[in-house]
Amino acid sequence: MKSSLVAISAAVVVATLVTGLKDRAALQERFGLGSAGKPAPELMMMGRIKPTDASAGNPEFNAQLVADKIEAITSPSPPAPGAREPDAAAPQPAAPQTVAQPAPVTPPIVSAPPAPQQAAAPAQPAVDESALRYFASRGDKVRLQAEISRLQALYPNWVPPADPLAVPQNGDKQLEAMWQLYSDGRYAELRKAVADRQAADAGWQPPADLLDRLDVAEARARLVNASDLKQYATVVDIAAATPSLLTCSEVDVLWRVAEAFIQTERAQRGQDAYTYILKNCANPAERQATVEKASTLLAYQPMQALLTLERPAADGSKEFDAIRDNLTRRFMAEGNDDPKLVIAPDYIARLEKLAETGGLASDALLLGWYQLRRNNDADAEKWFRAARAKQDSAAASQGLALALIARKAPEEAEDVMFRWRADSEDATSTYLAATANLMALQPPADLAEDVLHRIATEVIARKYVPTAQQFGWYARSLNQFQTAARWFETALAWKPDDEPSAYGLVITREQLSDRKAVLDLQRAWAGRSSRITNLEDTSSLIPNAVTPPPEKGTLAAQQPTQRPPTEPLPAERRITLQPGSQVVVRAAKPAMETATVQRGPRQTRGCSTTIDAEQLEPADALSRGWCLMDINRPMEAISAFEAALQSPTRKVREDAAYGQSLAYLRAGLSGNAAVAATKAPQNRQRAAELQVAILADRALSAFDAGRYRETLIYLDQRAQLQQERIDLMVLRGYCYLNLKMYGDATRIFEAAAATGSRDAARGLADVRNVTHPDVND
Repeated sequence: MKSSLVAISAAVVVATLVTGLKDRAALQERFGLGSAGKPAPELMMMGRIKPTDASAGNPEFNAQLVADKIEAITSPSPPAPGAREPDAAAPQPAAPQTVAQPAPVTPPIVSAPPAPQQAAAPAQPAVDESALRYFASRGDKVRLQAEISRLQALYPNWVPPADPLAVPQNGDKQLEAMWQLYSDGRYAELRKAVADRQAADAGWQPPADLLDRLDVAEARARLVNASDLKQYATVVDIAAATPSLLTCSEVDVLWRVAEAFIQTERAQRGQDAYTYILKNCANPAERQATVEKASTLLAYQPMQALLTLERPAADGSKEFDAIRDNLTRRFMAEGNDDPKLVIAPDYIARLEKLAETGGLASDALLLGWYQLRRNNDADAEKWFRAARAKQDSAAASQGLALALIARKAPEEAEDVMFRWRADSEDATSTYLAATANLMALQPPADLAEDVLHRIATEVIARKYVPTAQQFGWYARSLNQFQTAARWFETALAWKPDDEPSAYGLVITREQLSDRKAVLDLQRAWAGRSSRITNLEDTSSLIPNAVTPPPEKGTLAAQQPTQRPPTEPLPAERRITLQPGSQVVVRAAKPAMETATVQRGPRQTRGCSTTIDAEQLEPADALSRGWCLMDINRPMEAISAFEAALQSPTRKVREDAAYGQSLAYLRAGLSGNAAVAATKAPQNRQRAAELQVAILADRALSAFDAGRYRETLIYLDQRAQLQQERIDLMVLRGYCYLNLKMYGDATRIFEAAAATGSRDAARGLADVRNVTHPDVND
């Protein structure tokens, strides 16, 4: 009675297992591949349940043996560390006395707990050795060994032949041809050959092993194709339906399944797949490739967990040392993308060593961006400079410019980025930010005219409001109020709601006594800006007083630009007035206009010899400066006045700044003269005198360079401060003549000639020669 109950119970369990195997959806849910919500370790349960020895190899039903196996299946066993206990496992009979194993068997991706040792070894199973015989007959040792390993995994009691190559060939030639088709990967032809033979010979059945291997091979092909097409959900489904693919012998499939998990937002499952390979697979090249592939898909922290599975090499090193440099670069790049990510110091030190000893600018760039993202500006500048020394590039220049702006050196940042300003949108943004920071410096930077010109050109081309606004404040610091007003108006044209530009414009118009413009601005900004609508009296804002940009925010620099060649300034410009005729139009250069100031008598004695002014006391240096001006040595006077500017006495500093401005004007450096005037406050009269002289000098320089419209602008600005002299009226007339504005030129020359100016009379003659070339005077 007891044996009957055991037999009945065994039959029920076997039926349940068979039913479960037929239900694919149930298996997917059970093994965790069909749902993203299952915990990661379920990937390790993609085992395959094979027929047991009793049902496949022994025609007689052994109830006691089945009962023992059922007990082995249902009895709990301690799970392996870090892995879930599998739901089902194939029974493992006791290992027989084996001959020498040809090769170790790769564990499947699901590690089933071993069944308890049986008291007696079961009967030898019936093993299909047709594939073994085929590969042996072909002399294919690689596939022969793989087949032996596979059969040993399926049938632990099976003993491989002592000499596999001596196994006799299959007597069935048609079956040999089928195995040949399988070996060649011609699966569709193999399917047809099997169907044709079954149609011709109803009693013939193909070997189960052949059909099983064919199913797996076709599944592998479909999985690879889906992976190549990036159909990641299909990859996971195929892997769930064919778990026998998920072993170390199919490591490429494991890589593809891991990628599919990660691409379908199941990164932990993908990490589990890589972990399985590193824990169970022994091929060194495949293990290294696994880490490299994982590093392209997994983040920094999961990769650190994988690297803990690294094995020591025979020589004492670590197995992943050959790829550790590239891993370091990848981790540092990830740190550059995420400022909150902290990279281990070992990786940083390793990359620093590579950057110092290697020749790759990219290593220094990685370090520079990593430090810049963490506000370590000094270290960032160091590595960006190292990168530019090895290879000047847009990325290196951009990084260096950002570091320079951070430490308040925008002038160098602008110079560094000028070459790369149009390389990308980021490069353009960084360059423009550098220009805004440069123009906002206090005190104003002493910029060369070509630098100002190129910055203005880029700002206008890009319609960049912050720098346009800063140009307005810069012009105010140089007492160029008309120029400042135009820059503020330009900024407002590009951005009508820019309140700082509107404020700069209203106070500038107030200083220019343009009450109508002031009232218009106050009405336009009523209710939007209290400081504009409630503008206080600005009469106390004397010329040369620096008005800093109000409410100026920190400019986040982003990228660089380039320096155009300086345009030569010819003394005269040949212009074509009519086809076939050329006339050289020149204006008599007026005498240099200088401001006068009452000073005590100066002795020229003692300044005829060369002395280092920095060694003198500030008061003595000031006296030497005026002495040098008297003997017309302005460049030496500039140095003397510079030394006098170090005086603690305000009066000495004022006189030194004034004298240095006059020296620069005499040397023809009007831009420097304007900057020198800001080095110490000047009274209203002296500041106005300097402004008039500077504008006159700039007008002359612009005329000599052939920039006639610019000359007129300077003359207009000067005329607002002081009545125009006759020599400058003549200069204006020649500007009109060169611009072919003959009516205006005639009017100006006639007015100046009425005072008895010979230069004006000569200008009238030049106009007649151009407008009436056939009339002989």
